[in-house]
Amino acid sequence: MLDISLVVFAYLLGSVSTAIITCRIMGLPDPRSEGSKNPGATNVLRIGGKKAAAITLVGDFLKGLIPVTIAHLAGATDAVLAAVALAAFLGHLYPLFFGFIGGKGVATALGVFLAISWPVALACLATWVIMAKLFKISSLSALIAAALAPFYMWLLESAQVFLPMTIVITVLLVWRHRSNIQRLLSGAEGKVRDEKKR
Repeated sequence: MLDISLVVFAYLLGSVSTAIITCRIMGLPDPRSEGSKNPGATNVLRIGGKKAAAITLVGDFLKGLIPVTIAHLAGATDAVLAAVALAAFLGHLYPLFFGFIGGKGVATALGVFLAISWPVALACLATWVIMAKLFKISSLSALIAAALAPFYMWLLESAQVFLPMTIVITVLLVWRHRSNIQRLLSGAEGKVRDEKKR
């Protein structure tokens, strides 16, 4: 019963859209109707500036970190930790409280990975930073980091029960970035510096 409760809690916490709540509190437009129409930190940066984006980023990150950490402290098995991690991620992508219209999951995935294996999280973050420095494109950096996440999990984490969960997260991340991929292929994807309007 505890295991099920942990999974449900993770999904419900993941369903709390930091982007939408932050924009409402700060009197900003609904991120689902402005910019890229994605309730995530990058779009909040585009429509509301750095402060709102930072709050969104931290909130989305904590949605992945907190439930997995609680499950770990509760003595959950690795299989349950993997289920909790995936539930938190799915909650962000398909939030119960916001019509199942969520973000793309990059920050939440990083929070999940940090709670499970800090070396994997550090490797993914380092990959994102390096790619962002080289290409100046947030979505491309996220896609490359996501694509390498299963490899990092296989290489750096001994408990291989987390590998299938990581593969599912990677597939979903790529799927949620399909519009970005189309823009990347057409050369129309905006660069990080172009999004810093404020």
